[in-house]
Amino acid sequence: MFRILIAEDSKPILRNLQSLLNVMELPVMVAATAANGEEALGYIRQHPVDILLTDIRMPKLGGLDLIAEARQLQPELKVVLISGYNDFEYTRRALSLQVFDYLLKPVEKGQLMEVMERVVDGLEQQQAYDRIRLEEITSPEYREKIQLGTEFYAGPKLMLLVRKQPFTTGEKWDGEQLRPIIAKVCEPHCCWAIPTSLSGQVLVLADEGLKDKYPSAYEWLDAIGRELTAQGIPASMISQYKPVEHGDLPEAYRSLVRRLDEQLTAASPIRLDAALPVPDHTRTEAESLDQLMPSFAEMVKQRQKEAFLLKLSEQLRKWYGVDVRIARLEGFLSRLADLFRVCGADPGGWDGIQLAKQSQLYSLNGSYAAFCTDLLTWAKDCMDMLQTHSRKSSQELYDQIDEYVRMNMYAHLSINDLAQKFHVSPSYISRIMKRHAKTTFVHYYMGLKIKEACRLMKQKPKLKVKDISDLLAFGDQHYFSRVFKEHAGCSPTMFKEQSAER
Repeated sequence: MFRILIAEDSKPILRNLQSLLNVMELPVMVAATAANGEEALGYIRQHPVDILLTDIRMPKLGGLDLIAEARQLQPELKVVLISGYNDFEYTRRALSLQVFDYLLKPVEKGQLMEVMERVVDGLEQQQAYDRIRLEEITSPEYREKIQLGTEFYAGPKLMLLVRKQPFTTGEKWDGEQLRPIIAKVCEPHCCWAIPTSLSGQVLVLADEGLKDKYPSAYEWLDAIGRELTAQGIPASMISQYKPVEHGDLPEAYRSLVRRLDEQLTAASPIRLDAALPVPDHTRTEAESLDQLMPSFAEMVKQRQKEAFLLKLSEQLRKWYGVDVRIARLEGFLSRLADLFRVCGADPGGWDGIQLAKQSQLYSLNGSYAAFCTDLLTWAKDCMDMLQTHSRKSSQELYDQIDEYVRMNMYAHLSINDLAQKFHVSPSYISRIMKRHAKTTFVHYYMGLKIKEACRLMKQKPKLKVKDISDLLAFGDQHYFSRVFKEHAGCSPTMFKEQSAER
């Protein structure tokens, strides 16, 4: 039912208006009457009103001044002016105050009925729109059975966001579990506990009259916090104690979510008043992560799995001890996922936030220990993937180097030539050779040349030692002989003689 306040100093006219409204089959009720503007304004200060029917000329406070004051208190108020004067100046000012309509005395039933039908239609359309906007932020399950009642639309609402503390165990809870607890704290005032689209989070809306019981946001937060603690429900909360119009609820809700996200901590529940400033940690924590990440990055690049996992475990333990903010933890996870991705490990397609949610950060029954276990397991898998990828890549590179060197035994190759050919550093070529050939590149390359020299001596005994040295690009026969003896155990001449005897 839509609430009507009639402000009229003439008792006969007042009775006539009440009589006409009472017989109309519309969802309206006369909530109160006032004999002057000040009395009407006093009522509006204390009670929600949907429709104001007011005379223009009244004692103490005129109708137009009443409308201007009432608009400040209840911006969505629908106003119908009643006057015995068809005066252009009154009409002009009434239009500037966004009056819904203007009725001349004596008010006839048909005329009043037509105006009230349009007023009710506009209010119902606004309620439908407000409901659709509210459904944007509610859980899918709640949308199917949402029943707010007409009291919900009576005036702006105080807001309080309740979120289950991360890393706490316990049964799942939502609006159904919290509703009796919240109602007990707010009674006798109306309140609504609405499950939001984020699991483990409930939006509490209450009538403005709750300020009579709790004059400040902190007192309301404290009362709900104590009751939740008594029920074994650890939760963080943020309150908007400035009344919010229904159409503005979704945006106000999103603002509360952002504020809570920024300040939420891992270990201790927090209580915030949205009207009070909070520290901005964005810059300092970004700088802190800038200092922290290089050591992790170096261990990842060097594939130092054990050292990396030990440092990660120590960092997670340290953060819990100082009650790290969840936003900082998410920032670290995001950078960590990016680091693995850049280095060649695919972290299951997770970005930082997805990783956080996948690894129990927002789990209703998870603990910080379970989160750390999941994160360390994921990090170990990524490091294993990098090490496997590194081994596979280095083997492939070694095979390519071996093939290229064998094709160029009659040339002169240096380690720098290979580095340029395969677009890696000379030091990396050295590591690859030591890992797979178990020797240095020069020793490996000279060994291949000497084996080829032995083959030529056996198959072409007429070739001179100097000819073979030149063919294999040694350039100096004495140097060739020295290298040959180092690898074959005898001089080239002796090897030729022994081969000829066989």
